Amino acid sequence: MIRIVVDLLELLKLMENEVVAAIGPQSSGIAHVISHVVNELHVPLLSFAATDPTLNSLQYPYFLRTTQSDYYQMYAIADLVEYYGWREVVAIFVDDDYGRNGISILGDALATKRAKISYKAPFTPGAPRSAIDNLLVEVNLMESRVYVVHVNPDSGLQIFSVAKSLGMMSGGYVWIATDWLLSLLDATEPVDADTMNLLQGVVALRHHTPETDLKKNFLSKWSNLKHKATAGPAGFNSYALYAYDSVWLAARALDVFLSEGGKVSFSSDPRLLSMNRSSIQFSSLRVFDGGPQLLQVLLRMNFTGLTGQVQFDSDENLVNPAFDVLNIGGTATRRIGYWSNYSGLSVIAPEILYTVPPNTSTSNQHLYTAIWPGETTTTPRGWVFPNNGKPLRIAVPNRVSYKEFVAKDKSPPGVKGYCIDVFEAAINLLPYPVPRMYILYGDGKRNPVYNELIDKVAQNDFDAAVGDVTIVTNRTKIVDFTQPFRESGLVVVAPVKRAKSSPWAFLKPFTLKMWLVTGAFFLFVGAIVWILEHRINHEFRGPPMQQLITIFWFSFSTMFFSHRENTVSTLGRLVLIIWLFVVLIINSSYTASLTSILTVQQLTSQIEGIDSLIASTEPIGIQEGSFAWNYLVNELNIAESRLVKLKNQAEYFDLLKRGPKGGGVAAIVDELPYIELFLSNTNCAFRTVGQEFTKSGWGFAFQRESPLAVDMSTAILQLSENGDLQKIHNKWLTHNECSMQITETDDNQLSLKSFWGLFVICGASCIIALAIFSGRIFCQFRRFSPENEESDNVEEIEPARPRRSARTSSFKNLIDFVDKKEAEIKEMIKRRSSDKKQSAAPSSDGQVNSTP
Repeated sequence: MIRIVVDLLELLKLMENEVVAAIGPQSSGIAHVISHVVNELHVPLLSFAATDPTLNSLQYPYFLRTTQSDYYQMYAIADLVEYYGWREVVAIFVDDDYGRNGISILGDALATKRAKISYKAPFTPGAPRSAIDNLLVEVNLMESRVYVVHVNPDSGLQIFSVAKSLGMMSGGYVWIATDWLLSLLDATEPVDADTMNLLQGVVALRHHTPETDLKKNFLSKWSNLKHKATAGPAGFNSYALYAYDSVWLAARALDVFLSEGGKVSFSSDPRLLSMNRSSIQFSSLRVFDGGPQLLQVLLRMNFTGLTGQVQFDSDENLVNPAFDVLNIGGTATRRIGYWSNYSGLSVIAPEILYTVPPNTSTSNQHLYTAIWPGETTTTPRGWVFPNNGKPLRIAVPNRVSYKEFVAKDKSPPGVKGYCIDVFEAAINLLPYPVPRMYILYGDGKRNPVYNELIDKVAQNDFDAAVGDVTIVTNRTKIVDFTQPFRESGLVVVAPVKRAKSSPWAFLKPFTLKMWLVTGAFFLFVGAIVWILEHRINHEFRGPPMQQLITIFWFSFSTMFFSHRENTVSTLGRLVLIIWLFVVLIINSSYTASLTSILTVQQLTSQIEGIDSLIASTEPIGIQEGSFAWNYLVNELNIAESRLVKLKNQAEYFDLLKRGPKGGGVAAIVDELPYIELFLSNTNCAFRTVGQEFTKSGWGFAFQRESPLAVDMSTAILQLSENGDLQKIHNKWLTHNECSMQITETDDNQLSLKSFWGLFVICGASCIIALAIFSGRIFCQFRRFSPENEESDNVEEIEPARPRRSARTSSFKNLIDFVDKKEAEIKEMIKRRSSDKKQSAAPSSDGQVNSTP
């Protein structure tokens, strides 16, 4: 501490001279103090090593950071944590402004990735080895195995030395060091082999500086100086490169400042005249009059230095912050990627990525394979169960009903049931041991309230809850659930009675619309066949009443394939074949549906489902402790006065039997697994009505951010895939098969939508046949028309008749023509053709005789 004060006093004594710009210091702590001084003296302070993110332009306008802020470094570490899938880290840091403020930013950065700092382990600057040893022993008892080390170079290596002696540099551990470590190694040439042995598997960050020709030439010259000198200069790290660029930045800025007419002048500050204590003459400290102008010149400078582009953004930070991600192995370091705030983690250099659009999506984050402590390339899980002798505290609901799912047991582990077997099977699949103890929750006299149980887990009274715990929205907000191991959902169960037989049961197979359309088609097809057969088939001729009866008889007799009339025409036979096929399908479907209706037991209930239950005012049974109470009250707005809590299956049966009029309930709303078991134990005396109106599942609840929830979800999926989950189900929940749901008669009725295709085909064939028949009739009518024949003989004798009378006569003639037999029409056409030939012969002879 005294040394820091001495260094600070020496710097203040330096400021007694007329100074226009200052470069340094190397410590964030000293930079905080010096920034106050340069603010008063209007002297720009260029710091190439003070990375504390709280040193900002708002509080210290004359502080100008010429290196990258730890703000970006902490976000780079957060991206690393997210990339490898870790959720918690332990922060080991030096307890000063540099350490505390950097770790504070790390906490904010991790929060954006849904991760956190589970434990902060600070130590004082210059702490002895014993203090660090005690600190790491305490850290080793924690659950997280991901350590972020943010310290000063003077004490950093001692942390890894102690960690190695404690066995904390072996497999399963993760060590991430900020830029201090590689800055120390780069400045030390050559690096001691024992030092490298301490750091095997460590991942560290380093400021990224592009490999430009300017940088290569400078390093080459620096190397030559080392060879010429007896005691060569030390190695060059990134901070040395930033210091070099800081000097050039100050020089270039001063050149621009002077060329723009800036003047180097100073003035006294009256507040400093009376402060002449100690060895510092405060009255000699003078204010730089051109400070504001020089500061603006510095902020708009833009040139390429050894570290890349030297330019400041609107927040007075260097543009394009980027870091190298390196992995220490063997006797050297290996770059496994880069980080930049432009594209996140990548194996491509940031200066190349700047030429393409930014992409920080998760799928675009890449790093090469790292070698972790223990010489393994498998990414460590990042956590273990705390090595403090405390087993996992698992709360188990102490149920008084449906004990097949979970119940108290006299033998170890103290509980049993379907849910317990699933949990044990899943936890045995984990690649690590899980010490655990089961704690019953509830007094054993009634089912516990499950919402309260989940609250206990969220409040750290328990580490997990195992049992028939339903995954619902309000619970997922405070705890983490595993993958569901059992499907569930709310259903309505109600008393039912056998439906009475109806004398009109024979009408139930078809809907009303189906009956009407079928009857209409019977008449339609009968009429079409009569039209097609009337002219050529004597069975379809006779008086009008007889023909009408024939149409009806023929139409409905096809239902039983007992029509006695034979079809003669080709079109009539085509229509009849298609219609008989339709009748065959309809008859078969009707027979099957009627058989099902008459043979299957039909059950009815006054409650048809959740909608009718809401509309009624009758009491509803609810299992005590179930989430169904809150759901019905809050979501479905059912009055609490209608809900009756049920303790066990005996109350289920008794209240359903008694019904609302006998002091019971009209129906019970409960989850499907319970109802299946209840119906089986009561020999299916009741039934579910309506559909399952919620969809959910049962899962195991853990505290938020617990990594065990993820591993258990994977284990549950494995149980499902290998069939063990079904075996456990069969062991505990085998029940008699029975129809779970009432069969609705309306659901068995056949509607028009099942047969409309057949009717379309049949109707289309009838229309086509009728069109062909009509075409033939009109052709014959045009060839032979009584009016045309009479008009040839009496055209000159009879006066013209009114047009309307002629049309009526023509339509009547058409009807008479259609009603005639086909044979008579052909005979008349033949006779008329013969008469025309005979009348044409004498006329031809007369013309020949009169020819000269």
